[in-house]
Amino acid sequence: MAEAAPTEPADQAPEAAPTGAAWPGPVRRLTVLYDAQCPLCVHLRGWLQRQRQLVPLDLVPAGSAEARRRFPELDHAATLQEITAVGDLGQVYRETAAWIVCLWALAEYRARAHWLTTPAGRPFARGTVLAAARYRSMAVPPCAPGARECAAPPGGAWGPR
Repeated sequence: MAEAAPTEPADQAPEAAPTGAAWPGPVRRLTVLYDAQCPLCVHLRGWLQRQRQLVPLDLVPAGSAEARRRFPELDHAATLQEITAVGDLGQVYRETAAWIVCLWALAEYRARAHWLTTPAGRPFARGTVLAAARYRSMAVPPCAPGARECAAPPGGAWGPR
């Protein structure tokens, strides 16, 4: 699977081919792997579901049996640490590129997604991803390396930390 970042004009799908590789074609569907133990991630999942999608989004808990079935070649421990989106032709987007491609899939945010790939927008996109990661680090207990499930904090996912 190739790393990708959406950088094409608004009427075209993101490319995913690395330099010198054949272009696999336009993205027609995305699977977004999100951390189901993270309150922010679950909130954003619901927000994505409520938006009008130009490219259908399948939202699947990272590290789940369904994620492992769909993408056996992915590093599933890594998908629990960073948002990952996978295109229907195997394109893989991680971290900032994954957030941008999710926005690109939405009718109201496609133009903003394209701006986020520009030199002016990229620092804003990266800062947003870093802020979300900082929030997650305070809100979600860390998973043990290689663990299939994360321990819930005392009082459950919404309990005091």
